Amino acid sequence: MENTLLIGLSRQVALARELDVIANNMANVNTNGFKARSSLFAEFIMPDAKADEFPLPDRSFSYVIDNGTPLDFSTGALERTGNPMDVAIKGEAFFVVETPNGERYTRNGALQLDQTGRLVTSDGWPILGDGGEIVFNPEETGISIGRDGAVSTDQGQRGRIRLVRFEDVQALKNEGANVFSSEEPGLPALETSKIESGVIERSNVNAVVEMSRMMEVSRSYTSIANTLQRLAELQRTAVQRLGEAV
Repeated sequence: MENTLLIGLSRQVALARELDVIANNMANVNTNGFKARSSLFAEFIMPDAKADEFPLPDRSFSYVIDNGTPLDFSTGALERTGNPMDVAIKGEAFFVVETPNGERYTRNGALQLDQTGRLVTSDGWPILGDGGEIVFNPEETGISIGRDGAVSTDQGQRGRIRLVRFEDVQALKNEGANVFSSEEPGLPALETSKIESGVIERSNVNAVVEMSRMMEVSRSYTSIANTLQRLAELQRTAVQRLGEAV
């Protein structure tokens, strides 16, 4: 009975983790360039020790373990806005932004100018070009961004937006504020990765799918909780009757 309780508890912990992942996806359904996560689980078989002297051999017990939350890097819906400072990446690449913790990476292409004339994301992170931050003078007008990332105004080119890629995108870590970090430096993006102006990439979260998953996981969690409660009551009753018999 103890093994049954532990197996059920392992599943309950895994489901609680999955609910956290789904809730985070749902909270970012309207976040530009957001990439959803899913949940992976694995089977952990116990015991390693055997008691072959018993008439009935030991059985292997299968526990549930959390085996990670991989990112879904599929492209979100591309929405045409007509704003020349809204850009979307076509290809497996990321913008590079400057944060207080160093360079970070994002797919958020909703760009704007801050009070100092720097080109920043809607989250306030300066977009980095090949030569660092891209800064404009107050008198400049007619900002445009080309497919190669070149940023120009009526006074000429002001820089080129830097794009990077990663050999293993699953190694990227969420740091909040819609940015990722990596222990390995980003590689130059492939030539097939282009920037499209006047378009924004929305979140790749499917709200209907996530809501269905949340309902399913919630029902499973409640069912297991009720089962564990009944098993615990059965165990208490068995111990109580055993004590009365003695």
